[in-house]
Amino acid sequence: MSRISTLTEAQRAQMGLRMGGRSTARTTYGRGVKIMRRSHGTRQGTRSILRRSKTQRGRINIARVMHQYEIGDRVSVVLDGSQQKGMPHRRFQGATGVIEAKQGRAWVVALHDKNMAKTVIARPEHLHPLE
Repeated sequence: MSRISTLTEAQRAQMGLRMGGRSTARTTYGRGVKIMRRSHGTRQGTRSILRRSKTQRGRINIARVMHQYEIGDRVSVVLDGSQQKGMPHRRFQGATGVIEAKQGRAWVVALHDKNMAKTVIARPEHLHPLE
């Protein structure tokens, strides 16, 4: 039987533990050593995907922004780390799809994530036209 399961409710409250035995903000190991839990944000694990080269920092490719797409055009999703607005999730980096509609400044792209058909709404900074 573990030490945490033998504690009374008052002792659990004093240690900051919930009924499940897990800490509310931190995980406790052994002699009171507290380690922060891992973050699970939307941009988790994107250090290399969203990094730009030294010569590309601060520059916006105006041709990509001004490109006029037509419904039915094939595009590739290429994330631009310097532009946060209208950025799709990182799982769609490199995916190829078809333009379905325009929604405000963004484009609606139909693509397949493995075998599942999905719809991505992305601004033109994150799209690359295919021939």
